Formats: sequence, C-alpha cells, structure tokens
Amino acid sequence: MLARSEAYQSDIAVLMDPETVLLPNFISALSYAHQLDRDWLLVSSSVGIPRFPFHWDETRHFWRQDNGKRVRFGELQKMISLRSWQSNSSEGKMIMAWNNINMPLHCGVLPPFLYQRGTHNQWIINEAMSCKRRFVFDATSTISSFFLGNAENIDNRSDNVSEPNTRNWEYIGNSRLGQLYGSLFSRSYTLPKLLKCNKRYMFVSASDRSTDLSIPKGKSLGFRTREKISACISRTKLRSLKLDFVQKDEAVPPLKFPFDLESLLPLVADKNKTVVLSIAGYSYKDMLMSWVCRLRRLKVPNFLVCALDDETYQFSILQGLPVFFDPYAPKNISFNDCHFGSKCFQRVTKVKSRTVLKILKLGYNVLLSDVDVYWFRNPLPLLQSFGPSVLTAQSDEYNTTVPINRPRRLNSGFYFAHSDDPTIAAMEKVVKHAATSGLSEQPSFYDTLCGEGGIYRVGDDKCLEPETNLTVHFLDRELFPNGAYGDLWLKEDVRGECEKKHCFVLHNNWISGRLKKLERQMMEGLWEYDASIRMCV
Repeated sequence: MLARSEAYQSDIAVLMDPETVLLPNFISALSYAHQLDRDWLLVSSSVGIPRFPFHWDETRHFWRQDNGKRVRFGELQKMISLRSWQSNSSEGKMIMAWNNINMPLHCGVLPPFLYQRGTHNQWIINEAMSCKRRFVFDATSTISSFFLGNAENIDNRSDNVSEPNTRNWEYIGNSRLGQLYGSLFSRSYTLPKLLKCNKRYMFVSASDRSTDLSIPKGKSLGFRTREKISACISRTKLRSLKLDFVQKDEAVPPLKFPFDLESLLPLVADKNKTVVLSIAGYSYKDMLMSWVCRLRRLKVPNFLVCALDDETYQFSILQGLPVFFDPYAPKNISFNDCHFGSKCFQRVTKVKSRTVLKILKLGYNVLLSDVDVYWFRNPLPLLQSFGPSVLTAQSDEYNTTVPINRPRRLNSGFYFAHSDDPTIAAMEKVVKHAATSGLSEQPSFYDTLCGEGGIYRVGDDKCLEPETNLTVHFLDRELFPNGAYGDLWLKEDVRGECEKKHCFVLHNNWISGRLKKLERQMMEGLWEYDASIRMCV
C-alpha cells in the first residue's frame, strides 16, 4: 500500500482507513504542513464513536440533528474532542500523510505486515524518526476524524477491522516482524504535537512546550502572540502517541521460541477450534507463500505451517507466518527430487499424519491441505457440516465411469478430520500402519480406513471403518477435483472452467516434479505470490 501511494504523482500522499470520516480541518492541517521547508510525516489517530447522532440533509452538504437543526462544525469538533479524551487512539484507524517525494518513509526493509493487524503504523512512525530524514509530528489534536463502532465489540477477523485483537496470531505475528526488521521496541519517542490555539496552527515540541516553536516560512510571531500561545499550550492536555505494541493492561500469551505447536494453536484456531494445516520444506517455500496469499485473500486466517527444516522455519518467521518446527522430520530432503513415489516423498508424507494426530489429541479439528492445492472458495463451512465421526477426503480417482472410493483412491493431501474419539482412534491406526510401511502414508489411509481392497466400502463414495465406527466420505470431484479429473489442467481457461463448476479447490497433483508443478500453476494464472518483492499479488 505504501508503494502504491508513493507511485502516484502528487505533492502529498495520504494513507488512511476507508471507514474514517474526516472533518474540514484535515485539509487545513495539510495546507499548513505543505508550507514546511523540510520533508515531513504527519500522523493522527482517529476516534471511535459508538453512534453518530446526526444525518445528512437532502443536499448532502450538511449534517442535521433529529429535530432538523443544522449541526455546526464546532459541535462536531467538541463531540470528537470529548470522545478522544475518553478512549485510547486506534492503531488500525491512524491517518498518515507525507510530502510525496522520491524518498521512502523509512530507511530499512519494510516487513510483510498484515494491514490493520497492529504494529504496522507504529513501525513506520518509529522508523521514520530513526531515519531522521523527515520531521515527524502528531496532528491528532488538530485533525478531527472519527469512525463508527466500538472497539470492544468488533471482531478483527471481519471485513471491517477497527482494533487489532492482541490475542491472535496475526497481531503477534506483526509484532514479531516489527522486532525482527526494525528498532520499534528498542526506542521510545514522544512526537511533537500540532495544536490549534487562537485560530492559529503551530508545532509544539514535547521537550519545551513554551519556546520550541517551528513556524512556517514567511511567518513570524510577535511577543504578545507567543505569550498567548504559551498560555494556550500550558492549558492543553497533550497526549503522547503510544508506540508500544502492547498496552500495560493487556496480557499477551507467552510464546516459546522456536514457536511450538501448543502455543500457536489457541492463537490461530477459529471459533470452532479448527485449523488449516500445511506442511512444507524449503524447496516448496514459494508455493507455500502462494498458498498462504490465497488463503489470506479468501479471509481464512486460521492456517498453520509445519516446517520440515530449519530453513523453512526461518523463512516463515520472516514472512510473519504461524509456523512450528517438526524435530522428527526427515533430514536431507531433496530440493527437486521429492516428488510422488520417491523415497523422499514417502518419508515426508508420514510427517503429515503424525502432526494431524497430535493436533486432534490437543482438541482441535484439522483441515490438512498440501500447498499445491489451489483454493477457489473457502471449503471449511461445507466440510464442517458433515459432523463428527466423519472424515472427509478428496478422491484421487480420475476415471468418470467408476466409483470414487475405489482401492487406494483416498488423497491424503486434502482431508478434514474432527477432534473426536472415533477419528483419533482411526488416525492412530493410520499412523501405526504407515510407520511399518515402505510406501507413503496415502496407501495406509485407504488400507486402514477402507480395508485392503476396499472391503469396508459403502456405496460409491464412502467407507466405514468397523473398529472405530469412523465414516470416510469421498468428496464430490466436481467441487474438489484432483489434478487428473476432467483434464481440467489442460483446459484453455483453467480458472474459468473451475469457477463454472463452482469448485472449492483444485489439486495440482498427477504431475511429477516440483518445477513442473510450479510452471503449470503459474502459467494458468493460479499463482498469488511475487518472490522478487516478497508480496502477495
């Protein structure tokens, strides 16, 4: 967003939340700042108002009260000012404006923050001050702005985000990125305030409120005017812009480093105690990021990454992902030769079922999705609707004339498991079977849950494991197609064909080799990540 704002040819750039309502003194403040003879960054915190008691008149030029009386600008200012002293400023609703020259707001590398999830605004302010290329000041006392909604009753995972939830991973992830990439938590600043006194604007240094005044070019203040200003300042209750990412009365759950699974689960899981799990090694880091970008675009924040190696773990940390390291993962994973059927593939896949079982035992439901599964829509509501004691899985069958639950056609790269006794017992059997098998975990899933040769099959799309009474439901291939079904990957417009079918996901399997997978997904426009700039696209 910063890059886009800096790309426009304008004298002043402004970055603000679209839900913020600005009053006319915002333009006055910008006009004053534009007269400065140095580069500057203006910041202002907006005020949350639970209810706005006025409405537009028919001309849409004025606000009116319920009795029809026109509302004066001063009344609006008074209401906002009164509210501002009663509540904390909103990090998510902060306004930033700066003179738009060929100079960044910061000197270092911009972390891949999640917008409106906390810390990002404070990081920019802090780095701009550390860089010492711009004059940074707080104009909250001069600019009147507000947004509707109470921070206590707004869920930060909705479309309209007002305050970051400090007890979920997205906020803590942003805070972690701020520590890794900058000096946000090693310094403390009090910004000079921009106040309005006696209908005149002036900058006031927090270190010397009575004498350190910066007056724009061509203007001067006489002794009597300075005396009045000093008196005004002495009566003004200044607020310092808080740069710490945690308020004193907030208790953020401690995280172990390296972050472990137990500490991440309660921060990541949704209200149904469900997580979306993916497991990746360093050779698939770009595909992992494309998968993450797609989930974020679909507003699916409850994902979790299991790193197979330290390189993937460190990469994920620097990308702000909720990641944990599996100490029992196989070592020396081949970069290019870990495709289906290889010894490397067989060792890696067995990590997935062990990790899923561990999460289930901790009381969380799991949707396991390989990173080569492209999501068109969020499938969680549908998958959760099958209820407990039902494991839903993608079918690997491509033949349209045979049942989709044929032997060894259960795809262990996309399935949903409930945290209940039958599912946990069945997964224990799968893990035990896979541990003694010389194959990948996928045959162990089918042979355990559907019986060797499919003796536990029920109809054309189910199996019933007799000992645990777990039902396995094979998902409709029209909605959850595998990589060979219907020759979808060979279509001229893959996305269009899948959207026509209302697909939830499309698996990029039935193709051998990492590079071939990457090429196919990129060429068909099902790619969401630009590795050169480390950004979702």
